[in-house]
Amino acid sequence: MTLPAHLFPIPPERIARYTAYRVTEPITVDGHLDEPAWQLAPRSPRFVDLVTGRRAIHDTRAAVLWDDTYLYVGFWVEEPLVAAKFTERDSPIYWDNDVEVFIAGRDAYYEFEINAFGTVFEAFYIWSDAYERDGYAAIPEFAPDAPGRRDFHGVGFKHPRGKREGFWQWDLPGLKSAVHVDGTVNDHSDRDRGWTVELAFPWSGLHWLAKPDGRALPPRDGDVWRMDFSRFNTYREAPPAEDCGGWVWSPHGTYDSHVPEVFPFITFSTRTVQEAAQNG
Repeated sequence: MTLPAHLFPIPPERIARYTAYRVTEPITVDGHLDEPAWQLAPRSPRFVDLVTGRRAIHDTRAAVLWDDTYLYVGFWVEEPLVAAKFTERDSPIYWDNDVEVFIAGRDAYYEFEINAFGTVFEAFYIWSDAYERDGYAAIPEFAPDAPGRRDFHGVGFKHPRGKREGFWQWDLPGLKSAVHVDGTVNDHSDRDRGWTVELAFPWSGLHWLAKPDGRALPPRDGDVWRMDFSRFNTYREAPPAEDCGGWVWSPHGTYDSHVPEVFPFITFSTRTVQEAAQNG
């Protein structure tokens, strides 16, 4: 469903756009981001405040690559005092310092979070206006009585589509994730450089996002997806900075990650990242 742009806090011309290039060599998901492809991949600008779009105190950047099997995402996170608390999967990682990825389809979207321990949180959301229409309600993992299902109304923005069906015990099959810390977690006697995150989302596991509009998996050349890349912190920059604690690739204009209409536009190119780096 496409809604008028004026209903959302950020106009389309202010939303980030990015081209994701293909990789031809295997990527080992170990958190180091040391494959040549990651060195060649265009990185995002420095993340900015989720609400105001102002420069964040620490540097955060992301990049996207892909092949026929996986969507790859890398994060470079500057963090002088790396900290984490949660170690159990699907704990409320959003109460830790974390990085997050949202991947949106037409009528549903997926949320992924990870902290410096490598602990993962996942959830899947289906817009209630499409829940019956698209046949999600008849799928056992999204049934009305599925474990972890509950209504979700967003965080701070009153979305014109209204309520979502949220599934907090849904896991993306085949997901790979890893973290590398350049420093020491929870040891504030020293100063850390930060941490890097390496993710591989299998296209086969994203088929429930692609189902309503029949989009290709893997994408075709020129296909555009909406994805969000963010970082949330348990601390704030000192006043007079207006730091909301959430930093993103592209600002939302509201304290709410659950607004796919303001997610960056990710265009998939069948050019290899090597070709793009050589030829521009």
